[in-house]
Amino acid sequence: MVIIYIKMLKYNATIRIEPNPKCIRIRNKSCEAVTFLYNQTRTNRTHHQKTALALLLSLFLFSRLSLWKMVALERSLEAAMNARIIGSGSETMVLAHGFGGDQSVWDKVLPCLTKHYQVVLFDWTFSGAVKDPNLFDPLKYSSYDAFADDLIALLDELHLESSLVFVGHSMSGMIGCIASIKRPQLFNRLILVAASPRYINIDDYEGGFDDATIDGIISSIESDYENWTSNFALLVVDNSDPISVNNLAKCLKRMRHEFAVPLAKTVFRSDKRDILDKVTTPCTIIQTTNDIVVPGSVADYMHKKIKGKSTVEIVNTNGHFPQLTAHLEFLAVLAGVLGFEI
Repeated sequence: MVIIYIKMLKYNATIRIEPNPKCIRIRNKSCEAVTFLYNQTRTNRTHHQKTALALLLSLFLFSRLSLWKMVALERSLEAAMNARIIGSGSETMVLAHGFGGDQSVWDKVLPCLTKHYQVVLFDWTFSGAVKDPNLFDPLKYSSYDAFADDLIALLDELHLESSLVFVGHSMSGMIGCIASIKRPQLFNRLILVAASPRYINIDDYEGGFDDATIDGIISSIESDYENWTSNFALLVVDNSDPISVNNLAKCLKRMRHEFAVPLAKTVFRSDKRDILDKVTTPCTIIQTTNDIVVPGSVADYMHKKIKGKSTVEIVNTNGHFPQLTAHLEFLAVLAGVLGFEI
């Protein structure tokens, strides 16, 4: 019997196709089996099995699963997300980049961190560094929860199941919080770098933007992505570091435009304030002195709402990327919190 597995990314289900001399049976984890019968001659059984399987699979996928993105299970998350582990040390640190970036945003701090930790690096599926565009499904990733599930699955695949230090930049800060709620033993500390649970002002909460401004950002991404990437990089990275500005702009340009629009909606219209009082893992909130994306009031808000022990650390730099524009001070904060020497 030949068994073929197909991963259904949208619903995290697996379809199992079992061809035998009489039928092809298609299963998934949540539905009853669907069986297709077909005739078969004795003289060319293997050919008929392959032909029938291809035809029936195509019919099933087009009629029932046209909105699902698929990837063969044979390709691991580790390979799909360009995951790698480098460095030494008895403890493990996970570095997760934010919107439009890739793992290269950590390049300046890696030489130091890899002296003290095994460091896990990876690219989210929306990143331009990920080769397979089928991995990113805008519908599935319309919520941070799907990213948190990917994070947990990746770490499980790497056999890293507890007591990790998670460093999440921007949107990845909230993803790490969600993952820590889903799997409380996974992380022993969360480092939330320029993270925000909500970007839009409401009532007595200052997120930094009003609805009209967010609508304008998304409209600019939709209408002139190339120009927007250059302007956005100039806004969020300290202009005194033109190399970092240019590198971020290149990262943003590599991200597919068809991913950027729905992802921007997911990020900028998110509201995860309600999860903060469920986060019990100790947190360090790192904020820059002048971040156009996340005002200082957000760090104070998170500090008050997070249930676990938390502290706020300020890095003296402009912009949203302290790991790029003030990497030595950023490392000094990490060293003070985690107890290693630079």
